[in-house]
Amino acid sequence: MALTWDDLAAASLARQFPSDPAPDLVGRLTETGPIQSQTARSPFLGLAARYPGTTREEVTEAYESGSVVRGSTIRGTVHTATPDQFAALGAATRVGQRTLWMRMLRLEHGTLEELWTATEAFATDWRSTDALEQHLHDWLVAREGRDDVTGQPAGRYLAFGHGGLVRRPVNGDWSGQGAPEYRFLPPATDPTLADAVRLHLRCHGPSSRQDVAWWSGLGLRHVDSVLDQVDGLVRDDGPDGRTYVDLAGAPAPRELAGVRLLPEFDALMCGYDPAGRVRFSEKAHLDRLWSGANGMVLAPLLVDGRITGYWRATGTAKRRPLEVTWFSRTRKPRRTELEAPVSALGAALGITVTDLSVEREVV
Repeated sequence: MALTWDDLAAASLARQFPSDPAPDLVGRLTETGPIQSQTARSPFLGLAARYPGTTREEVTEAYESGSVVRGSTIRGTVHTATPDQFAALGAATRVGQRTLWMRMLRLEHGTLEELWTATEAFATDWRSTDALEQHLHDWLVAREGRDDVTGQPAGRYLAFGHGGLVRRPVNGDWSGQGAPEYRFLPPATDPTLADAVRLHLRCHGPSSRQDVAWWSGLGLRHVDSVLDQVDGLVRDDGPDGRTYVDLAGAPAPRELAGVRLLPEFDALMCGYDPAGRVRFSEKAHLDRLWSGANGMVLAPLLVDGRITGYWRATGTAKRRPLEVTWFSRTRKPRRTELEAPVSALGAALGITVTDLSVEREVV
């Protein structure tokens, strides 16, 4: 019998919201996987939604100690991960982004591997974005006799985005959107694409080949090749005609009652191919949350394991109001259910919510 969307959701929720969580923050990030961090507050909120009681100070200390790191990796996005996870993401980044880099740089004499090695050698100490872009300019002029990319937005990304550099905020505020600086993080092991695919399945599965490809930035040909190399995978038919794969011995599916306030770019959205996100929400609701115009995402409201709205804590002050919006024809979150997630949000961001409004939106 084929899996239903509810079956897939329950299996994935068991990984993303473990019923028996690890005792420390690093273990918890290992359980649920890398957190997309285009917005700097997302790791704070994502961990607090899954592990209420997580504090701003706790996450900041993990960053400062290096037990978790942040850097530009798969799909050219920013992720927070453990060092081992970051190394696996880097392996996928170098393959998944290779065609884009080759098209933008049009190298005729040097190779991408030579550029990446030179960048890593330059960034053994912390370097600013400007310094890394100047290094890319100097390398291109020396090796290619030209520079067609620096000084442009794409050039700034190419200066640090190959998956080997971690970043930290210059102003020290890990939850803010301040300017970053970068340093090379040598991997403790030699990661492979199989490591990246296993990471995805362990934290997000069951997944279709399209889910793995979207999350990792790898082409379907690479995904198929890697899946063929991973032993012991479980395969089932899905509700959309796709085959879903998973690691053997996955945790038992679970229902998730109650309310959670998720961050922008949460794994329940970004861990899956767009067509596969309906395991957690209706397509119309997903379209409302994700703006095609600017690529930004409204912070999702999760009710009983379904994404049914969004929330905003407007402003930047330590004391601010919170607006919760639920979509028509979904269950309205009760104010009493919001007390715990609002408290978790406050502890994670170090803010006090002064007023709570709950409104319905017709979608």
